[in-house]
Amino acid sequence: MNKKYFYKSLSRLFFTLGACICLMLVTTSFSIHKNYPAIQTGTLRIVFINTANGHPITLRDSVYSNYFGEQYRIHKLKYYVSNIILSGKQIVKNPYNYYLVNAAADENSFELSIPAGNYNTLEFLLGVDSSRNCSGAQTGALDPMNDMFWTWNSGYVMFKLEGSSPTSTADLQRIEHHIGGYKGVNNVATKINFNFSNDKSLEIKADKTTEILIETNMDHYWHGKTDIKISELPVCTITGEPARKIALNFQNLFSIKNIRSIP
Repeated sequence: MNKKYFYKSLSRLFFTLGACICLMLVTTSFSIHKNYPAIQTGTLRIVFINTANGHPITLRDSVYSNYFGEQYRIHKLKYYVSNIILSGKQIVKNPYNYYLVNAAADENSFELSIPAGNYNTLEFLLGVDSSRNCSGAQTGALDPMNDMFWTWNSGYVMFKLEGSSPTSTADLQRIEHHIGGYKGVNNVATKINFNFSNDKSLEIKADKTTEILIETNMDHYWHGKTDIKISELPVCTITGEPARKIALNFQNLFSIKNIRSIP
């Protein structure tokens, strides 16, 4: 056989095989796209409002009264929200995002991209999980510059309340509650759960924004599963039994006030 003819035939064969392979890849790609369409997503916007005595909290200026009739002012209120989970026909987890709610901010809100659908429950962690308490210096909401970090050994302050009260026995009549602890029995990070009823269902629509308004009611901070009197516990800035006692009331702090679809 003529070598020139042989190599020419071989070249044509490889060209034909290459064309067939390309056609198969295109066909397969089209088939996958056809059988597995792109997931449609919407936006979940979560907004926190902080209240006491039925009114939005005003730092320093307003005087509030707790369950025991003790009057107090709030100078600082900050807490962490993390590990958000939505459950329905599918479960959506958001384990690597941490948000710091600060009453001094004009608005406390954040947005998540969520697969479209109906969801029955919403869960988040009030605080920071143990793994991030042991991760050293971090950025964003977990930046130590946010004044919510003790030491690498003690970890993050999960919930911070500072203020003043005439019933406080501490110097300068101060209230100073820095609630933290992530090790063993001293772990105060608390799971907050919401179950949606028929009249308050959570529907995420494709390419739409659903807003959920969550109220943090400080009236329940002082009285719930346990009683916290300013006169008896004006200062709590270490891990241990007093911090655990305060954390028992965390679950009742939160309630859903409204769910609405934003065009």
